[in-house]
Amino acid sequence: MVASIALAGLTLRSGLALRRSRLGRLRRTPEMRPRHLRLARPAVVLLLLGFVGGPVSSVWLRSWDAFGTFHSAAGLAAAVLFAGAALLGHRIQVHHSKAFDAHALAGGLALLVGALAAVAGFILLP
Repeated sequence: MVASIALAGLTLRSGLALRRSRLGRLRRTPEMRPRHLRLARPAVVLLLLGFVGGPVSSVWLRSWDAFGTFHSAAGLAAAVLFAGAALLGHRIQVHHSKAFDAHALAGGLALLVGALAAVAGFILLP
């Protein structure tokens, strides 16, 4: 999961470069948007798969309550934010939305909450 969050961090970095270019603070290159999409898709898939795997492993492998920790609450919030950012990003990509700021906010919050969930999960390691 830490690697997935690192990949999401690279995605955020490329998204911020796109934002700076949209606001006229940075020259836009043709590679910027495809790079963001190349990073974002696997990052979201890996993070959501990790979110699904967490409760499964806690119940089947450790006999814990699936959502009984702060780590799980933070993970749920991060998963919702990542899914929301992905949905907004898809709508922007297919020209059904211009919610760039909402997409950026959801992605940034998702990464922040995901990092919080990762730190909260360290105490659960065997």
